[in-house]
Amino acid sequence: MEDLVESILDYVRADYTDYAIMINGEWGSGKTYFWNNKIRNKIDSLQLNGKTYTTIYMSLYGISNLEDISKKIFIETTQLMDKNMRRYMNATGQQSIPEYAKTGLDMANLFGVTQNGDKVDYSKFFSTDDKVLCFDDLERANVDVIDILGYINNFVEHDHIKTIIICNEKELSTKLKSTNLEMKTFIATYLLDKEGDLSKTDKPMVEKIQDKIEYVFDKANDYERIKEKLIGETFEYAPEFNYIINGILMRYENNPDLIRFLRENTNYIISTFNKSGTRNLRILKHALNDFKKVYEMVNKYYPNTNYRILQTMLIFTIAISFEIKAGKITKDKFVNIADNEEYKSILVSSRILMDNRQFYIKEFDNNYYYNFKSEYRFFKFIEIYVRTRIFDMKTFKSNMEVIINTVDTEKLPGYKRLLTEEYWKISDDQFPGVIEEVLDDVKNGRVKLLDTVKLFIYFTYFIKKDLIEYDIKTVRGIFFNGMNVAALTSEYYENPDEEIERIIIGEKTQEINDVLDHFYMINRALKDKMYMEKADNIFKCIPMKMEMFYERFDKECMDVPIFKYYDPYQMFQRISCASNEDIVSIKEKLLDRADKYTKEIEPEMKNIKQLKQIIDDYIKGKDMGIKIVMLQEFSKDLGTILEKYR
Repeated sequence: MEDLVESILDYVRADYTDYAIMINGEWGSGKTYFWNNKIRNKIDSLQLNGKTYTTIYMSLYGISNLEDISKKIFIETTQLMDKNMRRYMNATGQQSIPEYAKTGLDMANLFGVTQNGDKVDYSKFFSTDDKVLCFDDLERANVDVIDILGYINNFVEHDHIKTIIICNEKELSTKLKSTNLEMKTFIATYLLDKEGDLSKTDKPMVEKIQDKIEYVFDKANDYERIKEKLIGETFEYAPEFNYIINGILMRYENNPDLIRFLRENTNYIISTFNKSGTRNLRILKHALNDFKKVYEMVNKYYPNTNYRILQTMLIFTIAISFEIKAGKITKDKFVNIADNEEYKSILVSSRILMDNRQFYIKEFDNNYYYNFKSEYRFFKFIEIYVRTRIFDMKTFKSNMEVIINTVDTEKLPGYKRLLTEEYWKISDDQFPGVIEEVLDDVKNGRVKLLDTVKLFIYFTYFIKKDLIEYDIKTVRGIFFNGMNVAALTSEYYENPDEEIERIIIGEKTQEINDVLDHFYMINRALKDKMYMEKADNIFKCIPMKMEMFYERFDKECMDVPIFKYYDPYQMFQRISCASNEDIVSIKEKLLDRADKYTKEIEPEMKNIKQLKQIIDDYIKGKDMGIKIVMLQEFSKDLGTILEKYR
């Protein structure tokens, strides 16, 4: 890095130059920081042949016309004309004028206002051999790059002003090619058609259009031509991370506990940054700022948190920030992972059963946690915070309570160890005990139904590898009985297929199919039980709590065959006791529902038919009244609904 600094200073020291130099580097790699902290002060302190050099820095970010650049240069040089401003800046240690202040200065100059009566020193405008111009963010300007370089060339070629351009050439190249792409494609297609090449099949159409665009609109060639004329040397900026990290950490010097922790774990910060495969220091700064929030919240609510857990949180915060913010993955990649247990379960199934469908998660873990041992490696509250910018207190406290109770894995139940820890990490002495403990928990229904299915698949693997002495039929019987017991306290699984498919690799054995069939049978029964309870809770609101009925029915039952789970005779009793107005409202709701969700509610038609029959039997022979007419209309519209399924 010192060699790069000296090379730049050599350019400034040269008596005569008719070229600019370029500092090229990736976005967020610290190029501007390098200029401000390693280059600018050294140039400003140079004294050659009785001259003191002055740097003038301009960011081109958002510049929309060349006049804006001229204004920026003028505003930057006002500090050279105003003694009071220079005195103030020296006293306060200011290196440059804030953008807010520049706006005021710009307007003051526009209206002819001078500061403190000072007269303009025109000699400052004619003195060019003591100035060093620095143009930053070339690729982020909203002006054609070719025009900007031509503008800068005036200073370099005609005035021989030392000029440094800072940019990201890779992004510049992309920008040159993608500008006005729709217009370019249209014109290229038109030209191909006029030349008779559009209908030829000698090469793919996309390739033809691309070639024509490059031939007609090759700005890249224009850029290379003017760059060759303007830029004498291009320096590749590769930051010295150890130096820059100290500057980044200094922002936390007012938080002694945090900065001490970060300095103690600088090696993990550097290694995680390197493993990200990017050079984007800006993302790292954001990640460390996010970790500041995490660190403060953990210390506030859980002050005795294990130090290893805090280290893992630091690695995870940086890692997931780079994965999401550097565009390496979509934000949704981690959304469906609920907690550390599920994260580790994915890893175990992918490693033991060679499942490549979770390739990304396995690669993420192998990359960022390589040679770092920690049982708790996924923090849902951090993932949500980085992805959404919302610090979810409920998820945070839920995660932390689990962490406190599971840091020591040997205190975990045996079945959780098998689901979340590679079995080979269990010692040979402990393994038989873990197996017996798992079988006992399964037999007594202490394991969730879906976890029972997962465990059975692992047991078939252990039997195949001769790691346990049980035969498969005995184990199958234990698991069947255990699932029956667990069903008494289990809840319905909405979408178990994805999770089951995740752990089933290769051909299913007959025993695995048997256990899966048994699971699905139990899950269907749990579904019926769940909807029966829901139907009872919702329909009992008729007729006394109709507002609650309408609200819950609209939210929970419109696309669910809820009538399948409620006795038609009880339904009739409730409807017949409702007001006439409510009978009409319920009828209209059922008609609308049948139009919108015809297929979804088909399973309830048997009970709808029975309800219609009960109403018809009740009103037969009854004297006419408004209630009877309402029930007649209700029955008639139930018939309309039933007609959809004839």
